[in-house]
Amino acid sequence: MASLVINGGRRLNGSLVAQGSKNSALPILAATYLVNGKSIIHNCPRLSDVECTIKILENLGCKTERRGTDLIVDSTSASGHEIPESLMREMRSSVVFLGAILGRAKKAKISTPGGCEIGLRPIDLHLFAMRKLGVEIEESYGKLLCTIPQNLKGTKITLTFPSVGATENAVLLASVARGTTTIINAAREPEIIDLCNFLNKCGAKISGAGESVIVIEGVEKLEATEHSVICDRIAAATYLFAGAITGGDIALKNTVPQHLNSILPVLEETGCEISIKCNEIRLKAPLKLRRIDKLITQPYPGFPTDAQAPIMTLTAIAEGTSVIVENIFESRFKHVPELLRMGAKIRTEGRVAVIDGVKRLYGASVVSPDLRGGSALVLAGLVAHGTTEVGSLKHIDRGYENFENNLCMLNADIIRME
Repeated sequence: MASLVINGGRRLNGSLVAQGSKNSALPILAATYLVNGKSIIHNCPRLSDVECTIKILENLGCKTERRGTDLIVDSTSASGHEIPESLMREMRSSVVFLGAILGRAKKAKISTPGGCEIGLRPIDLHLFAMRKLGVEIEESYGKLLCTIPQNLKGTKITLTFPSVGATENAVLLASVARGTTTIINAAREPEIIDLCNFLNKCGAKISGAGESVIVIEGVEKLEATEHSVICDRIAAATYLFAGAITGGDIALKNTVPQHLNSILPVLEETGCEISIKCNEIRLKAPLKLRRIDKLITQPYPGFPTDAQAPIMTLTAIAEGTSVIVENIFESRFKHVPELLRMGAKIRTEGRVAVIDGVKRLYGASVVSPDLRGGSALVLAGLVAHGTTEVGSLKHIDRGYENFENNLCMLNADIIRME
């Protein structure tokens, strides 16, 4: 299996252009099946999750073409309604196709996604939203058989938790339902806004994206368009963390700074200097990071759970004791045992981690437990004394485009070994 070999101790400096957002590209690509015609998606990152999404689109009958950072999806003659179990298992977030498939084919057959590396992620809210819009769902032996016996009808959908995926599926299906749909306690993430902006360009009538209440006036059909995916705020944050942990001076271009409003103040708390100019974020790190008093992950606009693992690596070498509370997923501390192998001092109990900063981490052979935990281990390798080997890159490749190459551009000593 592939691994990253990192010789630590080098100060990062220089500039990078932020990649397109994984969590924005996936639902937008699912939406291209719902619309009619040839969609052109700009700034689409090259990630294994995106490649899996392309396989699903082609399995449904779409034609796809990659031109650099552009992805062209032609859904004109597509008519499929089933996602093979192998593809559902390859990428759990493929459940976001449910709303798009039902909106176009009026029926869908998929397998139950189940859990993932960071714990159980039930799709009850997805199914609740689909049923509210008029979908009949039969669950049988790990399969979901969905049909629309009558016309889709707009309705009021109140989510018990602001689930990103459930909000996306509800928005997709409600866009082509008759009448008005109101989603209460909707997710507010920038990726939701990006999906709604794409759909509105296609002819949808959606208002309130980015707020807790989204209103959708259903339309009869949606036509393909061009759209540029927003930058990946989690990848951007990870590179900022990399600069911070190495005492570096880095700049990120093509960002949306307001999408990182919950992250930048935490970096300033550690002693980093942050300056913003238009769409560029520059970070200058101190010689020694300060502790983080208490960090709690929350739905947007709170501190994102996806940034919890990499920022824990910063606290592992910061002066003093930091506390991190993980409020979103129950199994998101799987990177902790690997950090302990590198000399970190971390105690966990339930959803709480207490981190006592150490003077130095040491290179070791570690295994990436999941996407964000993998990035946390790479950051540890950047600052560790000696050589670190991070294995199981399949997780990292799901969300970071050219990760090792970008870090090398910032002066890291890191290579991929097949």
